[in-house]
Amino acid sequence: MSEDAPSLFASLYAQICSVSAMVLRRFRRSKVVATASLTCAFVLICIFSLRMEHPSTVGATKARAVVEVVTDSAPKVIPVTPNKKKSSRTAKPQPSLSRVVITESFRKAIPQNSAFWNRKQHALLKQLDSAGILLGNDTAGQSPCSALSLELLKTNIQDFSSYPPLYQDFLQGMDCRDPPILIDQPEKCSLRDGARWQPFLLLAIKSIPRNFERRQAVRDTWGREASYEGGLQVRTVFLLGTSSPGDPNLGELLRFEAQHFGDLLQWDFRDSFYNLTLKENAFLGWASNRCPHAAFIFKGDDDVFMNPKAMIQYLRSLDPVKASKLYMGQVVAQATPFRDSKSKYYVPHTFYDGPYPTYAGGGGFVFSGSLLRPLHLLSHHIASFPIDDVYTGMCFQALGIAPEGHPGFQTFDIRELDRENACAHKGLFLVHQRTPQQVIQLWKHMHSPLLTC
Repeated sequence: MSEDAPSLFASLYAQICSVSAMVLRRFRRSKVVATASLTCAFVLICIFSLRMEHPSTVGATKARAVVEVVTDSAPKVIPVTPNKKKSSRTAKPQPSLSRVVITESFRKAIPQNSAFWNRKQHALLKQLDSAGILLGNDTAGQSPCSALSLELLKTNIQDFSSYPPLYQDFLQGMDCRDPPILIDQPEKCSLRDGARWQPFLLLAIKSIPRNFERRQAVRDTWGREASYEGGLQVRTVFLLGTSSPGDPNLGELLRFEAQHFGDLLQWDFRDSFYNLTLKENAFLGWASNRCPHAAFIFKGDDDVFMNPKAMIQYLRSLDPVKASKLYMGQVVAQATPFRDSKSKYYVPHTFYDGPYPTYAGGGGFVFSGSLLRPLHLLSHHIASFPIDDVYTGMCFQALGIAPEGHPGFQTFDIRELDRENACAHKGLFLVHQRTPQQVIQLWKHMHSPLLTC
């Protein structure tokens, strides 16, 4: 109750008593009327006292407005679809907590030595074991992507100065997990017609800002959003970072492209080969929030040729148990780091020392949508690695899921003799690499009524 409440209470009480006295004098012979007046006075006093003890609905509305203003102060997101009405709840959401066990096979596969990544990963495991939980994706975006200091890196990596510049950039940002999103597609997998709507297959295609021609070739062919046999829906998003400082500013063009096609996702980090792992983490966070009910996720490059019809037919044939734990592609086994500093796959001894897990090639692979949230949870406890498909293999190994090979995935391409043969591609899921012109030509021939295989 406020400080002015007692005086207001006394004033109101005096006025009511005065009115009641007047009523009694005027209607001395009517005890009923007098009794009614006193009763009304008592009720008014009770109501007033209750309203003084509890905030008014107007006050609650003002409190909600303040909360909404604070929320709107977050980094702006380019709206590409109409915004829905904001929730009126004022309570700050609490992070959800989940318990996901990191397998012993992953723990034992990491040698304990002086390499920077190895030390960092064992420290993360120790931290996780002491906490016993994995933070949920409700925490995404709440902590800034602060860079590791050069002093810290030079202290822990003796030859850090000899690393290539892009490698040094990766190391400075390797603790970043949830970069700010610049272009979003919040309605890509939202409710439709009042019912839960979900794509059967979500195509998540890695691209870079300047690769418009590749994206358009994908949109015109295998990445076209469509409904396949049985009403199974396919939806597409392209995953982008930002251009390098020396490149032309394509921001306005990207915003127009996003609004026109409704399929671009862009985050605020430098798009480079070594930052593909950051792009992977950003996508896992986005998909866990925006598209959690997708049955399957396809991750691939923008220079592959993919056969959605063949892939969907295969995925439909899986039994539910196998489908729920699927991680499939062209499997790479018993691989080790490249130590040649001229290779883009270069991994210095002082950064990582040990074998690679068995993984699916990053040109294109598919996994179960039910694994989105567990993978996102785990990604916060697996130290970032500069080779994205190796990192993805680490996350699946930590989850206890081994990659499954399938001959339909040809991420290292097929024999040169068959590369323009439409019939040779009919039973394949994916081939890598193809130019935009080759993709369009191959798609046209595969779907021609004149083709006889």
